[in-house]
Amino acid sequence: MTRKLRAAVIGAGWFAAQNHIPVLAGRPEVVLDGVCRLGASDLARVKSHFGFAFASQDPAEVLARDPDIVVVASPHRFHYEHAAAALRAGAHVLCEKPMTLDPAEAWALVDLARACDRHLLIANSYNYLPQVDALRQRIAGGAIGTLEHAMCSFVSVTRDVFTGARGLSKWDDTFFRPERSTWQDPAAGGGFAYGQLSHSLALMFFLTGTIPESVGAMTVEQDGVDIADAAMLRLRGGAVASISGSVAMPETGRALMRIFLCGSGGVALAEFDRNIGEIRTNDAPPERLALGPTDWQVRSDGPVHALVDLALGRGTNLSPGDIGARTTATVAAMLASARAGGAVMPVAGPE
Repeated sequence: MTRKLRAAVIGAGWFAAQNHIPVLAGRPEVVLDGVCRLGASDLARVKSHFGFAFASQDPAEVLARDPDIVVVASPHRFHYEHAAAALRAGAHVLCEKPMTLDPAEAWALVDLARACDRHLLIANSYNYLPQVDALRQRIAGGAIGTLEHAMCSFVSVTRDVFTGARGLSKWDDTFFRPERSTWQDPAAGGGFAYGQLSHSLALMFFLTGTIPESVGAMTVEQDGVDIADAAMLRLRGGAVASISGSVAMPETGRALMRIFLCGSGGVALAEFDRNIGEIRTNDAPPERLALGPTDWQVRSDGPVHALVDLALGRGTNLSPGDIGARTTATVAAMLASARAGGAVMPVAGPE
């Protein structure tokens, strides 16, 4: 009988308990080995509820058990420390987004994963929805020619995530409630740019394969936390991209995610809130992706399944560390630009 993969979770808070751990528990090839979070009573609760073999408030003790796969879902500012330790321990790693807050740390994780010969995935779930990779391959194959302009807009249901104390009503029934310190402290990566544009930017970089070079941005803030962002990005090769987003979608609505890619030979549309994916060119009828009514309704199991599959020697990493690092570097440069009144800032690349 093949040995099961030993899984560990560092940072077993709201989203790990809501998504990552249940997905791991549903995989027959996986055993829940170690779990880590602060707070003895909460740690005991999550260990007992999900059936982990071991629990500790110290990540080093969890990693000393030699897990095969590790999910890092701790607060943003600890992602580098925990992901690096997991990679050095020999595990394949899924890191929650934003990958890190410091671009240098993000690129260092990419290098470390390569040196350790381990898979590093970022929890960018849009990349794993049906037909998204097919659209990427069509664009990479020249379906719209050379990219000249990209437009990426994301309006999510997050006003009560990044402002105030009430939170989303759906959190009332979750295993844990998110910590306000994670989402509402700008010094800890709180705000829309790190919390939400980290999805849409990663998706745009995935679809296009582009590399950001510089950015100018402005933000709208509430109590020092960005709740709306707009930026113009210069991409390697000369293309430009407009990036925008806001917390404004009502809780009863569906997040608006739309990307338009304009090339020398046509246009690609990806409207996730409308389940529309389309390629339009001058010399052929519009080509529409075959999508069901909920295919592009975001769900978050894809990266977790990919982590398990990659550790088993199959599957594809559709949210690799280099895209996560580009995203982190872009967000950091955007926020620096906004603080400087919109001055154009370079986007840090690998050294």
